Amino acid sequence: MRKLLFSLCLLVWGLTVNSQNRLFLTEAKFQTGNEVIWSSPDFDDSSWKTIKTTTFYEHQGIDYDGYSWYRFHVVMPSAMKTNSRLKDSLAVYLGYIDDCDEVFFNGVQVGKTGIMPDNGANYQTAYFQERMYHLPLSKLRMNWDKDNILAIKVYDGGGDGGIGGAKPYIAMLDIINSISIDKSKSFTFSAASATKAVSVVNKNKIAVNGTLEVAVKDNRTGKSATTGKYLLHLPSGGTKTINVRNENKEGLSLTYIFTEKITGKRITEDDPMPYILTPKSPVTPRINGAEASGVRPGSPFLYKIAATGKKPLRYDASPLPEGLKLDHSTGIISGRIAQRGDYQIKLTVNNALGKAERMLTVKVGDLLALTPAMGWNSWNCWGLSVTADKVKSSAQALIDKGLIDHGWTYINIDDGWESASRNSDGTIGTNDKFPDMKGLGDWLHSHGLKFGIYSSPGTLTCGGFLGSLDHESQDAETYNSWGVDYLKHDWCSYGKVAGNDTSREAYVKPYRVMQKALRSQPRDIYYSLCQYGMGDVWKWGPDVDANSWRTTGDITDTWASLYDIGFRQYKLSAFAKPGRWNDPDMLIVGRVGWSGNLRNTRLTPDEQYTHITLWSLLSSPLLIGCDISQMDDFTLSLLTNDEVIAVNQDVLGRQAERVFANDDYQVYIKQLADGSKAIGVFNLTEVYKPIVLNWNSLNLGSVKQVRDLWRQKDLNEIKSHWSYTLAPHGTVMLKVR
Repeated sequence: MRKLLFSLCLLVWGLTVNSQNRLFLTEAKFQTGNEVIWSSPDFDDSSWKTIKTTTFYEHQGIDYDGYSWYRFHVVMPSAMKTNSRLKDSLAVYLGYIDDCDEVFFNGVQVGKTGIMPDNGANYQTAYFQERMYHLPLSKLRMNWDKDNILAIKVYDGGGDGGIGGAKPYIAMLDIINSISIDKSKSFTFSAASATKAVSVVNKNKIAVNGTLEVAVKDNRTGKSATTGKYLLHLPSGGTKTINVRNENKEGLSLTYIFTEKITGKRITEDDPMPYILTPKSPVTPRINGAEASGVRPGSPFLYKIAATGKKPLRYDASPLPEGLKLDHSTGIISGRIAQRGDYQIKLTVNNALGKAERMLTVKVGDLLALTPAMGWNSWNCWGLSVTADKVKSSAQALIDKGLIDHGWTYINIDDGWESASRNSDGTIGTNDKFPDMKGLGDWLHSHGLKFGIYSSPGTLTCGGFLGSLDHESQDAETYNSWGVDYLKHDWCSYGKVAGNDTSREAYVKPYRVMQKALRSQPRDIYYSLCQYGMGDVWKWGPDVDANSWRTTGDITDTWASLYDIGFRQYKLSAFAKPGRWNDPDMLIVGRVGWSGNLRNTRLTPDEQYTHITLWSLLSSPLLIGCDISQMDDFTLSLLTNDEVIAVNQDVLGRQAERVFANDDYQVYIKQLADGSKAIGVFNLTEVYKPIVLNWNSLNLGSVKQVRDLWRQKDLNEIKSHWSYTLAPHGTVMLKVR
């Protein structure tokens, strides 16, 4: 049979068409492996496993990397064509696929995304792309009112695997399918309200008329109201924009409904409103960030005093150990300390309105990362499209938006910087996107920022670039010459070297080799192991002097991924301590995309509060994954709450313990260095949930003070218990004494 490959359309429309026009594909027949016959409509798949398609297969207990197939049996009612004004095309929406796919309709290939490693092809993941295929009826062998076979061949290179992240469907295209509601703009906040621009876009070849309604719902009370109704004329290719305004209030959600005049069909977009809890920083000075810093004798020391307040600020530090100097205008402490020991330094920050003081402990010894790393990593936004300009843009935005004043320090380049081949002497080089790596490192250091890089113990990285196998010493020397402060070392192709050996020694070996190479350098390089928790890495990570270790597969910006990763870290609490941190992966707030195509995170505002709260309680490294230059007011508020960050950066270095769990909610408690405890309560359900915390049942004894950390507000009346109604997938974070 001749195979026809139609063009792929990754479309923004079609995701919210009225459900009568869709056939949802929530279950399929599933089989691991790869046989050509599995695309045929005549193949008997009755013995195959039935699987859900709304979540990835690894979340359904299938631990498998490689090829697999999904087969859908779809009866297409002829009424779908009759009811369509256009009558010429189908839409097949498959949500997200980890990693690549090929799509067959009744045995004919109709689309593909990503490149599978077939016949020696250069494998290329596409897990970050949403799958929408546009299939002309003239090219299909359609069986109206009878069974049709939609077969999906999938390749998973690691991680979640298969189809997930949305509800797949097949639909007949109509005028409404080429209309979209663009809600991607961010809300801007004033003291009590939030405003954003919402656009209706017409991609039809004809003009379209219709009505846009805007409704607001208070989810806590259940009350709804229509706040606007707009008659719109959309020329072909035209856009109309309206400004939506509402309160800055917890629990509100907006709904946009566009009804097309000719057919009466409509599209609907729900838009949970973000709400800002973090108060603005005071105009008087306040010192933030880590209260302890580790460095090895003779290694370069770099510490930026993180402080907010009306600028200009003057920074002071005394007594400074011999070998260190302070820039009083920037707050950057730099130099080298030769003698081992603990040094107590009094930090002072002044402006015209006041003064702040705090102690900093510098421990000169063998241990780095006395508090979890805080910074930015390029992967979750740029993926392999990262460039030096994009890195510098996010670094500059980290400074300009004031994140550096809250303790965010590292700027880490992930995969995609490496040259195609090594230099003649075996050293690693950069590709054209990074013309001056040392210059970039020097620029970061001059602004008080630290510089991170990425590699693999295998021959190739996950993105197919050069790894460090058999060149560890050379690469470590190169990192030193560039001024690198952080290495993320990603397992990737080393699995081919290890083969079927799953012993602990097989997992330890490549990381021990790089450890020795790093320790031989005359500078400190934070060592981050990225091997997804294999071989219980938390048990042996300290043996290779790792500062943190990934405990899971890659995170994605969905509640399912956040839940699966975040809420199983409690089992590892005993293994976290200063210099040794469990790492459940990077942050997924803000605009992400794992490519050049950025979009707003799919997490709701409440889920984002849960994300930052949980990662702070878990003493996890905090690495921003979005493009900071595009960071909006809400995301900035999530990442600049100093009282929440202080829980993560607490010098005692304890990871929170899970002290209560049922199907509805969980409670975590973290012991802090000042004797107080941080508490996080998390609603795991999709409805509002009233909870009551009894201090005695949590073994807290007599509680004298309770503080809401997100609101930075003391609770006035202290009883033997505390009650609150949690939002769906929401949280509250308290500090009690």
